Amino acid sequence: MGEYKVFFKKPYRFENEDYKEIDLSGLEDLTTNELISADKQFNASGQMALMNEMTTGYSCILASKVTGKPIEFFEKLPASEGLKVKNVVMSFLNA
Repeated sequence: MGEYKVFFKKPYRFENEDYKEIDLSGLEDLTTNELISADKQFNASGQMALMNEMTTGYSCILASKVTGKPIEFFEKLPASEGLKVKNVVMSFLNA
């Protein structure tokens, strides 16, 4: 399931650990209930969108859910890496 791996251009340091990639293959196991929970979390954060699944914030929430990493892991990624995560999540949701 390499299509769900995001490889970073350079190691990303988070909480004293370096990451070269992140595996989002857990997207395959998401339930509708988890999507509803992500919607609630997105709205509670003060973010708004016509289509949540098109936003970076929502993608970070789902990535956090499927990897077990805190949402801050994704929010602090360099922008180019965050966009890679967003694109993988959006591709999954719109498949």
